[in-house]
Amino acid sequence: MHPLFHPLFVDYCAYFNGNDDYFECHEVLEEYWKEIAPSQKLHPLVGYVQLATGMYHWRRGNFSGAKRMLGKAISNFEHNRESEFFDFVDLEELHPTMKLHLQKIEANTPFTRFSLPIENGKLLKSVEDKIKLLPPLDPHFIFNKHMLRDRSEILEAREFKKRSRL
Repeated sequence: MHPLFHPLFVDYCAYFNGNDDYFECHEVLEEYWKEIAPSQKLHPLVGYVQLATGMYHWRRGNFSGAKRMLGKAISNFEHNRESEFFDFVDLEELHPTMKLHLQKIEANTPFTRFSLPIENGKLLKSVEDKIKLLPPLDPHFIFNKHMLRDRSEILEAREFKKRSRL
């Protein structure tokens, strides 16, 4: 199976192109990255995570965070231009789109969305099928998702890690 057909990458694309749930994009792709290349900080999946994180910050009006994350994503994608993780995503279209949106962020322009340009028909169909299953999201929730989600598992994991260091 090509790595872009992995269910977590399909989920990422569906959240990005479907309901603009950039927070969930970050969550699912970080999980995929940790499965296959957790020590590789310059892996292309990290660039995709940075892209979603930048979009999340921008929508929330955090221009500084958005600029930093989108800049890192652009650098990552330039570095990994030949990676198989761009086989079915049109980097020749995506890269200038990201640069244009970075300019908008630098000018403190209000948030505007864009979609990942998926070139492969089979991947596009998988993403579109997943989008149909996404629930509608309350704008307040999607805007503040990092503060409104259940964080009990994260807090428990941090506490466990802290105790294991003692």
